[in-house]
Amino acid sequence: MRYPEGGGLTAEERAKRERLRFAAAELFAHGVSAPEVARRFRVTRMSTNRWYRTWQASGVEALASKGPGGERCRLDERRLARLKAELERGPAAHGYTEDQRWTLARVADLIARLFHIRYTPRGVSYLLHRLGWSPQVPAHRAVERDEGVIEQWIVEQWPAIKGRRSTWGLGCAGKMRPARD
Repeated sequence: MRYPEGGGLTAEERAKRERLRFAAAELFAHGVSAPEVARRFRVTRMSTNRWYRTWQASGVEALASKGPGGERCRLDERRLARLKAELERGPAAHGYTEDQRWTLARVADLIARLFHIRYTPRGVSYLLHRLGWSPQVPAHRAVERDEGVIEQWIVEQWPAIKGRRSTWGLGCAGKMRPARD
């Protein structure tokens, strides 16, 4: 499954939240309480209390956005593009022939082989989410599976194995017998 945005807040969303904090600071300056600000902006009281403490201690500038959260990615855009291309080639192209799944350990190994950079499985998970990938568990299907043969077996062989339904008794499966007229 692929996420269109790759997760996290966009620059527009961060700017919108920053404007909200600045508007809250303006209300604080006019004497509006933090719970009232929370009610007006439909945010949690915990958030407005945190904004209020920050505003009191350091002023409006302290409420400015600090940019995207988290650690800076160790792979630049060129390497990320190459990693994406290699992932899209599939596990078989990289020697994983027993099944067609990208596990976190396999992706970490691929990154280490391609770029000589080590990632933990959790770091790989964050990186894949940033690239727009999510964990997935494909259906286990044998490579040799022949759908035509399976369909033919279901039509020809299965009815003989299953047998016919016995019709000797009443059709009631309950513990109580139905009333007789």
